[in-house]
Amino acid sequence: MNNLTETVIKETPLSPALLDKIHAYWRAANYISVGQLYLRDNPLLREPLQLAHIKKMQLGHWGTTPGQNFIYTHLNRVISKYDLNMLYVSGPGHGGPAVVAGTYLEGTYSEVYPAVTQDEDGLRKLFTQFSYPGGISSHASPQTPGSIHEGGELGYSLSHSFGAVLDNPSLIVACVVGDGEAETGPLATAWHSNKFLHPVTDGVVLPILHLNGYKISNPTVLARISHAELEQLFSGYGWTPIFVEGSDPADMHQAMAAALDSAIHQISHIKQDAAAHIKTDRPRWPMIILRSPKGWTGPKIVDGYKIEGNFRSHQIPLAVSANSPADHLPMLEAWLKSYKPEELFDEKGQLKKEIAALAPKGEKRMGANLHANGGLLTKTLRMPDFCNYAVSPIERGKPGEGDVHVSGRFLRDIIQLNEDNNNFRIFGPDETVSNRLEAVFEVTSRQWNTDTEKNDEFLAPTGKVMEMLSEHQCEGWLEGYLLTGRHGIFNCYEAFIHIVDSMFNQHAKWLKMTREIPWRRNIPSLNILLTSTVWRQDHNGFTHQDPGFIDHVINKKAEIVRVYLPPDSNCLLSVMDHCLRSMHYVNVIVAGKHPSPQWLNMEEAIQHCSRGLSIWGWASNDQECEPDVVMACSGDVPTLETLAAVSILREHLPEVKIRVINVVDLLKLERQTEHPHGLSDKDFNALFTTSKPVIFAFHGYPWLIHRLTYSRVNNNNIHVRGYKEEGTVTTAFDMTVLNEMDRFHLVMDVIDRLPQTGSRGVYLKQLLQDKLVEHKQYIKANGEDMPEISNWQWEY
Repeated sequence: MNNLTETVIKETPLSPALLDKIHAYWRAANYISVGQLYLRDNPLLREPLQLAHIKKMQLGHWGTTPGQNFIYTHLNRVISKYDLNMLYVSGPGHGGPAVVAGTYLEGTYSEVYPAVTQDEDGLRKLFTQFSYPGGISSHASPQTPGSIHEGGELGYSLSHSFGAVLDNPSLIVACVVGDGEAETGPLATAWHSNKFLHPVTDGVVLPILHLNGYKISNPTVLARISHAELEQLFSGYGWTPIFVEGSDPADMHQAMAAALDSAIHQISHIKQDAAAHIKTDRPRWPMIILRSPKGWTGPKIVDGYKIEGNFRSHQIPLAVSANSPADHLPMLEAWLKSYKPEELFDEKGQLKKEIAALAPKGEKRMGANLHANGGLLTKTLRMPDFCNYAVSPIERGKPGEGDVHVSGRFLRDIIQLNEDNNNFRIFGPDETVSNRLEAVFEVTSRQWNTDTEKNDEFLAPTGKVMEMLSEHQCEGWLEGYLLTGRHGIFNCYEAFIHIVDSMFNQHAKWLKMTREIPWRRNIPSLNILLTSTVWRQDHNGFTHQDPGFIDHVINKKAEIVRVYLPPDSNCLLSVMDHCLRSMHYVNVIVAGKHPSPQWLNMEEAIQHCSRGLSIWGWASNDQECEPDVVMACSGDVPTLETLAAVSILREHLPEVKIRVINVVDLLKLERQTEHPHGLSDKDFNALFTTSKPVIFAFHGYPWLIHRLTYSRVNNNNIHVRGYKEEGTVTTAFDMTVLNEMDRFHLVMDVIDRLPQTGSRGVYLKQLLQDKLVEHKQYIKANGEDMPEISNWQWEY
């Protein structure tokens, strides 16, 4: 069963009676799909079709739909035959009519939406709502039962599917990959996910590559290469491809049934052999390559143009309106009647029982699979007390071992505590060690199910760390893991998280939509740890400097996104604990991995992180009066530079009253009317004043702070220094100088905005300008920062 390849299967496993039943079920699914595209009344054609029965706006996609109906129908058969636990993932973006039809025919849709009944009136509602104002979208959206994958953007279906089966040994995900989707980078890379699955501890992904030949208006690459080349390609990826090719329904039903039987037998043998330790090499899992016409069973020719088997069937293949050619309405009626609805539905409009019997029962139905509503299966993550990992005692301003390094021990013990319930994984693109999380390898390995060599480290067939040098796969795997109810974290270099900008977009939209759907349950949060940050890229330079992901994140709905910039190790532990316990958010944590100053003991850190931002009274000297200036900071390096600037001011201008505010929860800066964490105007004004200058040192792009505070009374007095696209291979401190966020520029900002500093301020400013010159000369001569910079410690 594990031969290199397996080509077209020509067996005929279906009896004539079963073949008729399968064909009838497929016809019913196709009829319901066409009805969704066109009809708002007369759902069973019990009277002659009229324009009044047709939607004014016909929106949706037909081309991929009949092929997906074909697949869904055949999967129903094998689920019942082999008692499978199967989830369906629809990769071709707008195949929503097929998934809706499949879940409606099996009964799940009506259970979730009782108003859409299993009768003529229910069909009318089902048809009318599709791509209709206030209705449902044309893809397998969150409203669709059985869906964990948003079809609005192509490329992530296979990654989501593999994430779903990790630690789910009984689950099979049938993932339909469209041939247009297969051209995307994330999907093309995802074929390699088979090198990571373990046949005993993980489930199985059965990819079904659906070759219907065309995208919107172009042929697809994989559909225009030969059978032999396709076979070589996917054999080279490590799969056993099974081909189903043709257009005659009777032949194709037999071929698909034989292909699925073969695939399920192969899967069963692989898992049985692995469980019995008969096989130790990597399995060559089966996949199916289905080649069928685009727009199969639809109109053949419209207005002289070929439709079936052509790109013109991609969306609405036949426009029907008062302005369309007169023959279009009868053509639509003939198309709908070609499925013989009178043979499929009874007098009430319900699918006939003998046909409906093909669908599995209960939670075996793909639309009712619990893994598609992962919150139903979520188990509480077992967490140690994060206070046990505290940096203690602390000396304010004394360098620690690296904030992320400290949290690595916390994550290590989370893995160990959840080892027996398979409830937590770490994902990252080959950077777990580089990002200073190496402590996790004391208790687990990188999961890797292909060849190893003598000097490899931390590789094993099973492990709770997933690494592949593809941010797309790490994000997609984690999303699939979360969507099916488990917990995890994605660690990444800050500059390269942008690779998954659009993936994050889709997941955030999914969270937003599912929060509004009563039957959907909340799932564990997507936790993204960004490290190797913009301010510490000494040898990598400009290419590795970009803190803009947080700008992108803040564009999403306020009830979904959170952004944290903990200033030290204890704060990071507190934030990490909070984020890993949370549900249904995207939490972005930005933290450095290099040794950096520690500021707060654990009790102070908990209080500070619980508030989200606070005055650091121990660094301030305005306790008895109004401040002259507010020194605000967010991020570990900005905090260091702000405290160093405060120490200069307190030494040289002790009469200046300074209030120091550190911001760990960035969205505290928004108004409470805009974000649930936001401060009221009263509280914001009490902290930042209504008229005093605020010198704000920020980890990211300065304009983000202005954006968050634009409506505050004192916004015109908020002066932000952050990253402004200046960088090179240089020292840590020089990076802050290049971007004018260093302690010297911060002090000069204060002097410029406090004319009362007078002559003493003028002399101090000149001294600092000289220091900047001295700094440049020193690093060029010595290749490192001046000792007074690198050895600086807080003294107050």
